[in-house]
Formats: sequence, C-alpha cells, structure tokens
Amino acid sequence: MIVNAIDPIRDPRWEQFLATHPAASVFHTPEWLEALQRTYSYEPIVFTTSRSGDPLTNGIPFCQISGWLSGRRLVSLPFSDYCAPLAEGSEQVNGLLAFLRESVQRKNWSRVEIRATDELLPGCDEFEKSTAFFLHKLDLGSGIEEIFRNFHRDCVRRKIRRATRENLTHEEGTSEVLLTKFYGLLLRARRRHGLPPQPLAWFRNLLACLRKNVRIHIALKDGHAVAAILTLQYKQTLVYKYGCSDERHSQLGGIQMLLWKAIQAAKRDGLSVFDMGRTDYDNPGLVTFKDRWGATRTRLVYLQYPRTPFHSVRAAAPSRISRRIFACMPDGVLSATGRLLYKYMG
Repeated sequence: MIVNAIDPIRDPRWEQFLATHPAASVFHTPEWLEALQRTYSYEPIVFTTSRSGDPLTNGIPFCQISGWLSGRRLVSLPFSDYCAPLAEGSEQVNGLLAFLRESVQRKNWSRVEIRATDELLPGCDEFEKSTAFFLHKLDLGSGIEEIFRNFHRDCVRRKIRRATRENLTHEEGTSEVLLTKFYGLLLRARRRHGLPPQPLAWFRNLLACLRKNVRIHIALKDGHAVAAILTLQYKQTLVYKYGCSDERHSQLGGIQMLLWKAIQAAKRDGLSVFDMGRTDYDNPGLVTFKDRWGATRTRLVYLQYPRTPFHSVRAAAPSRISRRIFACMPDGVLSATGRLLYKYMG
C-alpha cells in the first residue's frame, strides 16, 4: 500500500474530505492545525493512501514535536482531546498504521502517538495504550426543559439559580478585552493547580484562525470577571475546551451559568452535541462535576508505538515542591514558563 503525505492547511482536499466524514472533529480542521503551527511552529502533515490529485478517502493528521524528554515524535494531535484516524474501513486504517510502524526507525522518530476516540482501534495490536482519559458528551436531542431537569439538583441547577439571584452578567465574543479577562482568570486557576498556563499566543491564534467558530464567555459580578469558558464549534458539535474561575467567587455559580448559556445557545442553533472535553482519570472531582450535567461518559485511549513513558505538562510537575514553585511565580514568569514548556510537551 502506497502512503502519501499532504499539507492539510494548503491542500483543499483535506477540508473537503472533513466536510463529508462523520468522525471529523474541530481538532482535524485546517484552522486548528494552523493555530498549532502559528503558536508552536509545528509542521502539520496528513498521511493518506489516496493518490495525488484524487479526492481523499482517508487520512491521519500529525505534528512533529521535538523535546528533551521525548525525542522526536509524531503526535495526532498535540493539545487535542482526540483525533481519530479517518478512514473508510479497517483495511485503510491497518495500511496507515503499518506505514507508521515501519517509518519509526527510518525517520528517526522516538515514537508515534494516536489519540483515539475508541478504546481500541482495529489493527493496532502493536500500538500500546500510553494513557487514558474520560470524555463527556451531552446529547442535545431532548427538549431544553428536559436537559435542564437532568442536571444535578444541588450542584448544577441550584448553582445556575444562584447565579441569577446574584445578578451575574454575561459577556461573550472574541475581543482583546475579553481575552485579557479570560487569561487573567486562567493564570489564577493554573497557579492554584500548581501548573503553568498555556501561552497567551495560543489563544490569540485560536481566535484568529477559528474566527466565528470560537467564543470566549465571561461571567461578571459587579463588573468583575469571576468565571470564563472558551468554546469551539464544528458541524453539529459545540466543544467546551477551556474553563477557569476566581476561586474566591466559586460559590456564585459562574461556571455553571456560562455552561448553561452555552448549552442553550447550542440548542437554539440546532446543534446536536455539547462536548465537555476530556478529563484525567486521576481528577475525580472534575469527572464528578461533568457527570452531574447528565453527560455520557466514555473512554479516550491514547496509543503509541513503540511503548515509552508518557509525558505531559501535568506529569512534568508532579512534586509538591515544583507545584509550590509554580504557585509562587509572578504572572510574567509563570506565563514565560508556559511558553517554554508547552511547545515540547504537546
């Protein structure tokens, strides 16, 4: 089987193929790939068995990452919750996976990583599980009243009503003012968790590349930003990608209000799924929070070949000492640390 490589940002066939493939997500799109390229200088590539000039029938997008912890590796895709191989059947998937296995030594890659939406991919016996997450998705097919009734009475519905009583206001859009408010809350939340924040340039590039398909939502109390989320839209799915809040005002229900407003807007726009994103297995609090929205929980399994230790930004800073260091850093230093680390972690 002959495998070709294409540039998914400049080759119009990739976007045309995504438009018709049912498993395509926002993480496959040229816009998402361009934001990765602008921020981290990754060069995206798609491997396909389709011949040059022919319409695409399959493809797996990758970015190459080089780092001191993991060497030179291919990832499908960095900073993406999931990015399933897109193909018409197991034969195409098997052919692409065989090509990747054979290319590891020839291309001097330390490993190949695939972020799958299914527990196991057909033909991936030689790929091993590196790590796993939960993925929560809320079906928007029911009426809006039924969706609301399925929320946890105390932890969701009561919080939403509390936000109304507290007269929280809501702003949304893509302006620099909203981005500044969002990033200020993100810095605060990441410091609280002992982790560096994603680079500000990453969010600027998301806004520039995804344009109308990305929105920042801010909850305010007396004009002060207390919570924020960032959502992405593709086809019939709205993705809750980032969320952060001021812990001093967590009791006001800002995050719950913003998620509820996003769900209502998605329902009005005729979308069918509200994707609440991935959650680490070792974060039971966040898993429970998402369970309480009536979302369906499934597993994300990341695969790699050959098997090597898995690294992430969270794994790179597991000790209490390092978390305390991050927690005490001034905003500028903490942001600079994030700019340094994220490019190599992916």
